[in-house]
Amino acid sequence: MAERVLSGMRPTGRLHLGHFLGVIRNWIALQKEYDAFFMIADWHALTTGFKDPSSIPGDIREVLSDYIASGVDPGRCTLYVQSHVPEIAELTTLLAMITPVSWLELCPSYKGQIQELGGEIATYGFLGYPLLQTCDIIVVKAHIVPVGEDQLPHLELAREIVRRFHHTYKKEVFPEPRAKLTDFPNVPGTDGRKMSKSYGNTIDLADEPSVIAKKVNKMITDEKKIYKHDPGRPEICSVFSLQKYFNAPLVPTIDADCRSGKLGCVACKKMLSERIAAELAPIREKRAELLAHPETLNQIVAEGAEKSRGVARETLRDVKRAMKLC
Repeated sequence: MAERVLSGMRPTGRLHLGHFLGVIRNWIALQKEYDAFFMIADWHALTTGFKDPSSIPGDIREVLSDYIASGVDPGRCTLYVQSHVPEIAELTTLLAMITPVSWLELCPSYKGQIQELGGEIATYGFLGYPLLQTCDIIVVKAHIVPVGEDQLPHLELAREIVRRFHHTYKKEVFPEPRAKLTDFPNVPGTDGRKMSKSYGNTIDLADEPSVIAKKVNKMITDEKKIYKHDPGRPEICSVFSLQKYFNAPLVPTIDADCRSGKLGCVACKKMLSERIAAELAPIREKRAELLAHPETLNQIVAEGAEKSRGVARETLRDVKRAMKLC
């Protein structure tokens, strides 16, 4: 039987190229090899978006339609919404009783985001984010979690909590989740920084060709390549960085022609925007079809929740027996 893998994303609205290249393509590969559980983490979205959560239901539909339209197949994986599996919250409450506060305070993301965003988000929910994340993983008894190196401390915390539970109650209930180190590419946004909604520099999977062209045309290239025939430096150009993902076979030619002055920035941007638009066309068409039939999306997450809850109920039964609560 295939090992189980768990991964998820917060619903923050439409997905963009950074999500597509960094997460979705990875999920498509994982669903072919593992018993894959993919989650829309709406409770996690509340840890920083608690003031105005009204957009979350709509964002869930947007994210779910992007998942499926991009190739995440409900027939090959389990797709569900975090809050549709209340057993996660119950397990979080039980494990909160054995998790030292100091472990949560030492998480790098907690300290970093408190400094960046201020004390306003220093809530119980935000502090407990890593514990909730742990329970997302172990409630479905996942063996593997795809992570980048910066997320390893969170997974190690999950492993420590599992060990502490087993040591405290003298019974092994959960597999210790293992990291599957994954290379998440640093996809540049339209302003040269990492593509992120918070920077407003994204190219979304739902963008029309005209919108894609407008966004790509605004991208900053080599400031020293003022005229078409000036030699360029593709290694510092965000447009060239995106060419590597969307026009990979042409990259050597693009590189050489840019350096020699044969290829101008306008033509290079046109080539890129047309290729992105062509690759996103079937995704855009499929997501529009899904959003026009919300009953299909509802059925997919209902089936995913039913399967996830079946596993989660068994986990909670095992946990309560180990704790002698039943």
